Amino acid sequence: MISAEAPALFAKACEMFITELTFRAWFHTEDNKRRTLQRSDITQAVAKTDVFDFLVDVVPKEDLHMMQRNVSRVISYL
Repeated sequence: MISAEAPALFAKACEMFITELTFRAWFHTEDNKRRTLQRSDITQAVAKTDVFDFLVDVVPKEDLHMMQRNVSRVISYL
């Protein structure tokens, strides 16, 4: 049986997870000089943060490949 505190605790943990992922994705949005959070920003946050390694299998692969191509372009430009 689930105790009465478990749903509230789980809800708070989910809130903290979503907040952290959103903040990290927002940093990528600002780095790209945009004001709209995009799917690719979340992909970059997942790919570049060790804490989110468990999401690598969940994030679509095409987003990861697109991000790697963009990074390669930036590096070659520098």
